Amino acid sequence: MWEVTKQKFRVVMRGAAGVALALMISQPATAQNLFAPVVQIDGAVITEYEVQQRQRFMQLLGAPGTDRESVIDALIEDRLRGAILEQAGLEVTPEGIRAGMAEFAARADLTTDEFLKALAQAQVSEETFRDFILISSAWRDLIRARYNNRVTITDAEVDRALGSSRGSTSLRVLLSEIIIPAPPQNADQVNALAEKISKTRSEAEFSAYARQYSATASRGRGGQMPWTELDKLPPSLHPILLGLAPGEVTKPLPIPNAVALFQLRGIEETDAPSVTYSEIDYAAYYIPGGRSEAALARAAQLRGQVDQCDDLYGVAKGQPANVLDREVKAPSEIPQDVAIELAKLDPGEVSTTLTRANGQTLMFLMLCKRVTAANADVDREAVISSIRQRKLQGFAQQLVDQARADARIIRQ
Repeated sequence: MWEVTKQKFRVVMRGAAGVALALMISQPATAQNLFAPVVQIDGAVITEYEVQQRQRFMQLLGAPGTDRESVIDALIEDRLRGAILEQAGLEVTPEGIRAGMAEFAARADLTTDEFLKALAQAQVSEETFRDFILISSAWRDLIRARYNNRVTITDAEVDRALGSSRGSTSLRVLLSEIIIPAPPQNADQVNALAEKISKTRSEAEFSAYARQYSATASRGRGGQMPWTELDKLPPSLHPILLGLAPGEVTKPLPIPNAVALFQLRGIEETDAPSVTYSEIDYAAYYIPGGRSEAALARAAQLRGQVDQCDDLYGVAKGQPANVLDREVKAPSEIPQDVAIELAKLDPGEVSTTLTRANGQTLMFLMLCKRVTAANADVDREAVISSIRQRKLQGFAQQLVDQARADARIIRQ
């Protein structure tokens, strides 16, 4: 089950009022009757009010899958789970519900009352939160009681998990970027422009700025980057990005000969294992002329000639030694502008966004490889617990899928 984290809750709650207003504005005209049925499941009803409340609740928590259809599907599963729980005769006591609410709020470093107050400010009812906790707690107890003894975990499974990942989930971010060249003679003008851009909260406006001013390859897409694992980005950027609410823009970030800005469009927790990189191997070949047409044409020609970093040694043969740098560094040791570009690349891919020598030299930057940190420090018992939870989730999903197949579900 998705779980709220302290950082994520604080990020999204900063924009709580705006999210609530946006949701109210975006509701279709047919949703004016909040108690109109949206779905019927074997006689049970899911109302428009429940859909709106759950959608608002999950968006405030920064959970994935908060579009209307996904929320309706989640509520259908809750009704199916509720029917299974009723058949099993399993109930949660009022004390158990209060304890579950307190535990959930504590993950955001809040008391239950503080958590409820924050939800109320965003027009999410206490009943919505209580129902979410009730189903989640009772379902977890049922699955453990029914299937825990059927889960077996071998040493080979644990060894495979240790060899492939750290056994934990990771965060990924959806960003838009702008990198504006800032040679010394234009530094004041560029800084003033960057300050103006940093105040925007509109994705369309930020994209327009990117198309006009950015030097990155993404400018044609309005600066929009694909989903990027947070672990691939420079460590110094992590707290900055996690401090943003969706739509917000970083303060201007000075980098050599340029200024960078990032807009957060989305953040989510994924099932992909969190990966720690101990070293990044990369190469930089320097082309005279900065971002002139001749230098960019040379970079484009070179891109078609090289497939891996070792190919650059042949390109640089006979030239001064300082025309090519090959570095193997820990992520925290890499210059921030270089680290940002490397985060976008797979091994063998190239960036020509950056310059050196006050903009007079173009950097042809290629990622050679990333070296994953060893898993020697991973707690074996934690890996066993992770595998157990994954197998229990498999049993739980089978149970829900069977209930869905047997139920009569009518969408209005």
